[in-house]
Amino acid sequence: MSARLGSGLSLGLGWEGLIVWGVALHRRPGTLVGQHLASGWEARRGLNISEGGLSLGSRASGGERLVMRAHRGKGEDRGHGWGGIWLVDGGTRRRRGWGVVHHRHREGRGLSSGLEARALLGKLEYQRGNVEGALRVFDGIDLQAAIQRLQPSLAEKPPSKKGRNRTESQHAVSQHAASLVLEAIYLKAKSLQKLGRLTEAAQECKSVLDAVEKIFQQGILDVEVDNKLQEIVSHAVELLPELWKQAGCHHEAISAYRRALLSLWNLENDCCTRIQKEFAVFLLYSGVEAGPPSLGVQIDSSYVPRNNLEEAILLLMILLRKFHLCKANWDPSVMEHLTFALSICNQTSVLAKQVEEIMPGVYHRVDRWNSLALCYSGAGQNKAALNLLRKSLHKHERPDDLMALLLAAKICSEDSYLAAEGVGYAQRAITNAEQHADHLKGVGLHMLGLCFGKQAKVCSSDSERSRFQSEALKSLDGAIALEHKNSDLIFDLGVRYAEHRNLNAALRCAKQFIDETGGSVIKGWRLLALILSAQQRFSESEIVTDAALDETAKWDQGPLLRLKAKLKISQSLPMDAIEMYRYLLALVQAQRKSFGPFRVNPQVDDNKVNEFEVWHGLANLYSSLSHWKDAEICLGKARQLKQYTAETLHTEGKNSKSLDYFIEF
Repeated sequence: MSARLGSGLSLGLGWEGLIVWGVALHRRPGTLVGQHLASGWEARRGLNISEGGLSLGSRASGGERLVMRAHRGKGEDRGHGWGGIWLVDGGTRRRRGWGVVHHRHREGRGLSSGLEARALLGKLEYQRGNVEGALRVFDGIDLQAAIQRLQPSLAEKPPSKKGRNRTESQHAVSQHAASLVLEAIYLKAKSLQKLGRLTEAAQECKSVLDAVEKIFQQGILDVEVDNKLQEIVSHAVELLPELWKQAGCHHEAISAYRRALLSLWNLENDCCTRIQKEFAVFLLYSGVEAGPPSLGVQIDSSYVPRNNLEEAILLLMILLRKFHLCKANWDPSVMEHLTFALSICNQTSVLAKQVEEIMPGVYHRVDRWNSLALCYSGAGQNKAALNLLRKSLHKHERPDDLMALLLAAKICSEDSYLAAEGVGYAQRAITNAEQHADHLKGVGLHMLGLCFGKQAKVCSSDSERSRFQSEALKSLDGAIALEHKNSDLIFDLGVRYAEHRNLNAALRCAKQFIDETGGSVIKGWRLLALILSAQQRFSESEIVTDAALDETAKWDQGPLLRLKAKLKISQSLPMDAIEMYRYLLALVQAQRKSFGPFRVNPQVDDNKVNEFEVWHGLANLYSSLSHWKDAEICLGKARQLKQYTAETLHTEGKNSKSLDYFIEF
């Protein structure tokens, strides 16, 4: 059934529902340019006909009445029609839509009115919260057909001055149509996300970006787009990796992040900054190993990250550069993530440089000094770290900063000549920790015991040495009473007992340390083997060493191989000791040649074996066996590494004296 109303106004009613055809755009009788407002829309209220056009009333949820109106405006002399959707609530009209849509019948460009109407109605349903209804409306949109209609008009070159008005109008119509259909697919993805259909949502969101790349083949940077279309693209670019992550497709999420950052989407700085930060966080904490980017996006002579850690660090450094150039607002969490990333790869010296480059005023100067001191301490630059801590602990700054006091005491505890200064820092820390948790007081007592132990090694008299050793044991015992499960404290107490020749107590501490750490730390096995060898239990010590070697990665076996070689010497097995030294030499040389920007040092940097020690040990062994030529070769290798040392001069003199004695007889 159909009816014609007024000047070319037609109404068609069919089994599928109500189809409203809009006002004719030309004054010739019978000429219709249809704006298909609704297909399959069930009429729940009456039909209103007036001089201004035709309207359909439908009761919406929440007491609102939805009115779809196709009316005729006054400015239709040139064949342009006005179309829109009105929402009537309590007698008040609110226009819903995007304003005026110009239709050019003769040009045939843009989207069909049915697709536009479906996009408008789907958006309205989504905004009302009817996600399932919106999804049913969006399902009827043929994205590929829309792309084929939009692609030629949007890919045209900029217009000449002569035909600029007409071409610009066509271009505006095409961009408006692209905005409608792309927003509809984006809202469809959001609807699927709310319904828990995450994989489908990600596929729909991906189709939005694929459509944009087909329409704008040279990238959005080369085409002037309106704000609405750019906003849709930005939202889709940011949403796609989140959908893949929620769906558990982590590798697809990585690809989506890289696509977002490498393609020409013309993103704003804030949007790009958010994507870079989220990608860096995902790389750091997701536990998914991401391979390097594809060869298609790699540029010659450019740096290509090799793993998650390098790519995350690169992204975070780019973000910091944006902050320094005032292209983005400062985000302290970026610095926290970068601190974690550089710390786990033992690159605290690089972190110190990044902290130094932060603009003044972002951090308080004392906080900056303390952060730099921590970085330099981790990099082994204790002198620079201690100088910064002395500034921060000055009486005019923060003399009672507990963390700074503990760090200063720890640094001083590693140097015998700074131990006296460290005692002062530790005592101040203990005093300030009285009002805090027992843990911090235990740490202060721990540092105090270490400082006393180091101070005892440089005393000029036996009485002072004995007094400092007693003070060290007293402090460590007080600390262990507060933190009886602290493995580092147990280890240090065992070392002090061993220095005191209290081997039974030291052996008990060594076994307790291995139990607390599960045997995963090399220094515990070494301490146990040394204590057993001090008790003349060489066979048991060798068994412990072999067990430690089985549980240790080959790269970290240097200290254990050196210990085993010395145990062989103690058992008068020089040839076995030479064999151990050969293994050790091969390991040390391999470590020297295999270095990289993010190589993690072994667990025991303070006991790391160097090549000089191995050559010197071999020289002593060959000398004891009267293999003078081999001993001379080993001494020559040692002198190439360190030309003038007391060890090599002593061994050389001893060999010369032994050789002269051998020649005389």
